[in-house]
Amino acid sequence: MSVDLSSEEWERRLGQRIRALRLAADLAQSDVAERAGVSVGSVKNLESGRGSSVSTLVKVLRALGRERWIDALEPEISVSPLRMLQRQGAAEAPRRASRRGEG
Repeated sequence: MSVDLSSEEWERRLGQRIRALRLAADLAQSDVAERAGVSVGSVKNLESGRGSSVSTLVKVLRALGRERWIDALEPEISVSPLRMLQRQGAAEAPRRASRRGEG
């Protein structure tokens, strides 16, 4: 199960996928590096899973046309209209009038 992977395993797996994308696009590491504005060594490190900065990851994904991968990291938050009404109703619950002063 992928949730049980270590950070190193995630880096290696991500690097393999990025390498596969690059090869499918028939690009050399130097081509991706130039498009991304990073060094060839940075691309090699990313692909081998030897560690990379988030900045390098984002630049390489953009160079490979995979911005959607970045979007997938932060799914759009949707608010349930029903949940909003429930919260609003709880906040506006009617209060009982005080009986003091009667009589």
